[in-house]
Amino acid sequence: MGHVSVDQQQLERTVREFGARWTRDAADIETYLAAQVSDASHREVVGPLRAASGASGVVRVGGREVAAWGDPDVPEMAFSVTKSVVSVVAGLAFDDGLLVPDQPVHQVVDVPEFRGPHNEQITWRHLLQQSSQWEGELWGKPTSVDAQSFRERTEVHGTPPGQGWAYNDVRMNLLAYALTLLFRRSLPEVLRERVMDPLGASDRWSWHGYRTSVVDLDGRPVEVVSGGAHWGGGLIVPARDLALIGQLLLDRGTHAGTRLLSAEWVDQSWAPCPVKREYGYLWWLNDEQVPWPGAPATGRSARGNGGRHLLWVDPARELVLASHWTEEPLDLIREASRTVTSPTG
Repeated sequence: MGHVSVDQQQLERTVREFGARWTRDAADIETYLAAQVSDASHREVVGPLRAASGASGVVRVGGREVAAWGDPDVPEMAFSVTKSVVSVVAGLAFDDGLLVPDQPVHQVVDVPEFRGPHNEQITWRHLLQQSSQWEGELWGKPTSVDAQSFRERTEVHGTPPGQGWAYNDVRMNLLAYALTLLFRRSLPEVLRERVMDPLGASDRWSWHGYRTSVVDLDGRPVEVVSGGAHWGGGLIVPARDLALIGQLLLDRGTHAGTRLLSAEWVDQSWAPCPVKREYGYLWWLNDEQVPWPGAPATGRSARGNGGRHLLWVDPARELVLASHWTEEPLDLIREASRTVTSPTG
């Protein structure tokens, strides 16, 4: 790949402009979250919350940071950006030979949640593509109350796993639970040891579950983290650390000459789900300009809370964009992308 060039002045103007547009309402995070979540019932927040401190973000091009705004070292809630980080941890299990995408989960994780005629058909791939169709309750939250499940109108009831798609935090938490049991360790521990520390990330990020999500693993209480912040919890991470995860994916799993994640997993993560073409393994794929119309089709993204939390990775421009609490994220992606010229055009 040839070298990309950046219009540094235009990029500085862009990040200055977007740094001034942030979700001020989220400074009162309890009220903000209550307004965001339109669940019919079970609305009680059971995981930690952190008030927004302002917009922050970083832009990396060609492997180095070229712009930043706000304070990119301040940890902020990441909401559903966390889902893509669960995908990274699943990749470590895949690389270890623990996770076989098309293997039914019940064969390796023996818990009631994966028993019964429907649930025994659920594979890791179904969980990673959000097509498991699992119905039930986990940590006191039933799948049926998650209102965001129905927004995309792809929620189908009563069909086998793999035949419908829903953006459901309870099902997401089921995956985090299954992975915790597979590793026999807490997921943040695995992520820290095998990804964040090797990447040179700060020690300011943390990953939380709910006060109800503790399991006994070989006599030790272990917190099972959540895959979002729908009821609190999830990843709380500085934009600068988030950008390092994006860089790892952009570099197809290597960092400073060391392989942390297999290139095969990166490819699988960014392959379209049969029932939701713009979705991979918990990553959004922009090939068909969904969910980011007018942004480069080569982009892949982790997005939370309507994109106010964003990790955008565009291999064609060697571009990584991480942002927190930035309003109008689509405009931010478009404008930042325009400042980068790749030799292939």
